[in-house]
Amino acid sequence: MALIECENLSLGYEGHTVVEGINFSVCEGDYLCIVGENGSGKSTLMKTLLGIEKPISGRVAFGGGLKKNEIGYLPQRTAQDFDFPASVYEVVMSGCINKSGFFRSASKRAAVEKNLERMGISDISGRCYRELSGGQMQRTLLARALCAADRVVLLDEPVAGLDPVATNEMYETVRSLSKEGITVIMVTHDALPVLNDANTVLHLAGNQLFFGSKEDYLLSDAGRLFAGQSGGR
Repeated sequence: MALIECENLSLGYEGHTVVEGINFSVCEGDYLCIVGENGSGKSTLMKTLLGIEKPISGRVAFGGGLKKNEIGYLPQRTAQDFDFPASVYEVVMSGCINKSGFFRSASKRAAVEKNLERMGISDISGRCYRELSGGQMQRTLLARALCAADRVVLLDEPVAGLDPVATNEMYETVRSLSKEGITVIMVTHDALPVLNDANTVLHLAGNQLFFGSKEDYLLSDAGRLFAGQSGGR
């Protein structure tokens, strides 16, 4: 059974259509990569799945008992993210608000400790977030997203601005989450997670160029072009 199913979606804002004709599904345990040029509708799709934006037309359906508040979200980093005056622990704890408000409980503290360890950042939990490296910031924000909901995670360009070492570490972290059975939906410009980790691919370009298995994608015209332009190997 599909956890998320999109039928004939048209997306945009202020009456302007960005992308249309989207039809795809996400099943339990999938690792879906969403690819396409800037402005092709990838981030708009993410926000629609989260209920932040409404589709112009079409339908998003949730199955398998999945609810919107069971989806963790790691958005693209902004300038404000670099100047957040809180500790790593406090940032991660803020993810628990999504489930049951501001009250701190033993279960919330346990979730924070679990996800700090999961991300390999327990040793820096007391440090100020704005003093971290880019990779540490992303691990902190991913831990927060997992505290909010750890059944499905939506990752919007999670390695943007990271150096090669931090990029590889982030991909390894996401790979380990996928192996745990967490469903991963990632927007990316990078061919590496497509080639190495994804089992399904959605390619947008004002419409839907492709949706299907990674193997079929890499045999398609769109897939060969994407892998070549991204320096895939």
